[in-house]
Amino acid sequence: MCVRTLIGTESNEPVVVYNNQNNKLQKAKEKYMKLHDEMVTKEMEVTKQRKNQTVFIPELADDILRSSTISYSSLLNTLSKYYEAIKQTKIFKILFYTTQPAHVIMIAAVLCVTSALVPTTDRMHVGHPQSRATSFIYLASFVMHLGAQVWMTFVSGLSLYFALPRHTFGEVQRILFPRYFTINASLSFTTLLIFVKHHPIHTWNTEIAIQVGGMSIAFFLELLIRLYLTPPLLRLIVQKNTLERAAGVGNEIGVHNPGPLKHCPHYLKIHHAFRRVHVYIAMGNMLTMGCTVLHLHYIASKLCVL
Repeated sequence: MCVRTLIGTESNEPVVVYNNQNNKLQKAKEKYMKLHDEMVTKEMEVTKQRKNQTVFIPELADDILRSSTISYSSLLNTLSKYYEAIKQTKIFKILFYTTQPAHVIMIAAVLCVTSALVPTTDRMHVGHPQSRATSFIYLASFVMHLGAQVWMTFVSGLSLYFALPRHTFGEVQRILFPRYFTINASLSFTTLLIFVKHHPIHTWNTEIAIQVGGMSIAFFLELLIRLYLTPPLLRLIVQKNTLERAAGVGNEIGVHNPGPLKHCPHYLKIHHAFRRVHVYIAMGNMLTMGCTVLHLHYIASKLCVL
């Protein structure tokens, strides 16, 4: 009897434990199902309230941002496809892979500025009233020009040089340089033409002549850098980076370490040419900035707002 009782007791204990575990799991399951149902009910109530509202600002802002980003991305993709198609044409190759178009653009710029400076009978006797739109374009072009110079020279260039690997910084500058000097030359040209239009040559004094000379120097320097110095600089960057990647250097930050290439004559020749062209561009950029600051001083002396 004792043996049977012990055996029966031992065989029933696991069953009781198993049943207790099932009950606990069932209770936990019911609890979390109840919580889930409550959360779903709350979300449905919030959705109904939003639908009843006339405007829901966060959703509207998200939709506008999402749609504008998608539209801008599709526009860029379309423009890039057209640009790639245009790059394969003969006209594009003639304009951007030969030096003749640069000469034509420079000659056209000289003729345009000269024609603006040469007095005509209309300019000799009839003054040009300065409209508000013309003043706005003149000030906007000058302010954007000065802002681009300060940002590119003292903020963007120095910050990226001491924050990015040298090859990454070179790739960024390779994209920014052509756009920077193209935009600056266009803004300088706009400022110069409007200023000369409202200051005919027969009304010049020493102060006006200095301003016209400074703006002309800035425009022609920026155009010269864009047409004749930027293309060889970009080619030298590509050649230099190719050799450095093959040698396993170029990832240092804020310094130039050629590593095993410091004894390579071919690399040293490319590097010296790059440094020479880069110094010419930097000097030209600082000179144009000086001309811009000179005109800023002139505008400050004529300011009537303060």
